[in-house]
Amino acid sequence: MLFAGFIGKFAQCHLKYPSTTLRQAQCDRGWQLNSINMHQPAEKISLSRLKAIIGGAVGNLVEWYDWYAYSAFALYFSASFFPAGNDTAQLLNTAGVFALGFLMRPIGGWLFGYIADKTGRKKAMTWSVLLMSFGSLLIAFTPTYASIGIMAPITLLIARLLQGLSVGGEYGVSATYLSEMATPNRRGFYSSFQYVTLIGGQLIALGIQLILQKVLLTEAQLHAWGWRIPFVIGAILSVIALYLRSTLQETPSFEQQQSKQETKKGTMRELLNHPKAILTVVGLTLGGTLAFYTYTTYMQKFLVNTVKLSKEQSTLLSFVSLLLFALLQPLLGALSDRIGRRPLLIGFGVLGVLCTVPLLTALSHTTSLSIAFLLLMAALVIVSGYTSINAVVKAELFPAEVRALGVGLPYALTVAIFGGSAEYVALWMKKAGHESWFYWYITGCILISLLVYLFMKDTKHTSRLNEELGKH
Repeated sequence: MLFAGFIGKFAQCHLKYPSTTLRQAQCDRGWQLNSINMHQPAEKISLSRLKAIIGGAVGNLVEWYDWYAYSAFALYFSASFFPAGNDTAQLLNTAGVFALGFLMRPIGGWLFGYIADKTGRKKAMTWSVLLMSFGSLLIAFTPTYASIGIMAPITLLIARLLQGLSVGGEYGVSATYLSEMATPNRRGFYSSFQYVTLIGGQLIALGIQLILQKVLLTEAQLHAWGWRIPFVIGAILSVIALYLRSTLQETPSFEQQQSKQETKKGTMRELLNHPKAILTVVGLTLGGTLAFYTYTTYMQKFLVNTVKLSKEQSTLLSFVSLLLFALLQPLLGALSDRIGRRPLLIGFGVLGVLCTVPLLTALSHTTSLSIAFLLLMAALVIVSGYTSINAVVKAELFPAEVRALGVGLPYALTVAIFGGSAEYVALWMKKAGHESWFYWYITGCILISLLVYLFMKDTKHTSRLNEELGKH
């Protein structure tokens, strides 16, 4: 019913104001005035803003599909890029390249954050998807180790570094764009679609994997050349996303701050004037990103190597659980618009600390596919307290002139250190014979984030985005 109400408002606005310019002016004015009442059940949003949110979200989906295709198909292409040997050792090498890709994300967060704050959100998002497309093409057409030797893993690394640069910029810019385009009383709901599309990118990668596994190719064909198909698809989808982003409108928040000094916008000097916000981003990201990458990116390998499921069972289980996980995001995002962001974060922190070790221990010992699914879903429900709202929380901490940089850079640094290394650390501890240590490592990181959640203010009530609307 709530969603139907939104659609009704969009249609009403479109019919009442047939002129695009008049429609945007009147409808935007409507939602700004309505936002004064923070308990109002619905708000008007212009059709042009809705299109912008959809366009930004779809581009985000394509970017994350390209990023996750690497992890989804690592089980198949690891032997193509590295010398033959122990399977876990090959996965370690592939995971090492995955982690190195994360090290480029802070550079991407800085570079595209600077571009977004200086010249516009639209331009930064367009360039990031172009770079991702090039990285996917490189992976798709790189010869194997047997053909070109050491140049195979080197080329793989270069491609992954380019993708890391792209996706490092994508998070901060898209989080900023969706939060700035959303109506004030529905920021949690609309911005949650960043993670819907982020998870959606992983779902598409897994969906393509399922089709290749069960319908089109044999196991031998997937290992030999079939793994290249998803990267070709990714490059094609990136071209489509490039077109969509070239048609986006700029956000009102960016346009309003155009009159501010050029020397302030997107600079590190200006960002460092907000040390508390920077540290808050790092603290609230730490536990959430580690848990997220554990239960999504690494989980498929965990199910194969530890739980001893087949690759096909692992892919199917991951696909179904991620689909339900994606559907949870807007529900919890909408809940945060009613009760605030902080209660959801605290819920994730408390349950994450108490349940991580028991859940992963039980999962590692189960022999039932249905029990494994229930355990994984329990973990993903807990993590949703973080994933559904973390983008809008970060965007609400910074002023417009450094928002994309402030959201992107501290987040990317934290993800590079903890999220990017999650898979590598997990595999290393497993190889060392102490896999349970990784469960406690996750718990400790979530505990640190919980302390941040307990002492931070609720950004729903202190949002810098509200100040830009003249609300104090």
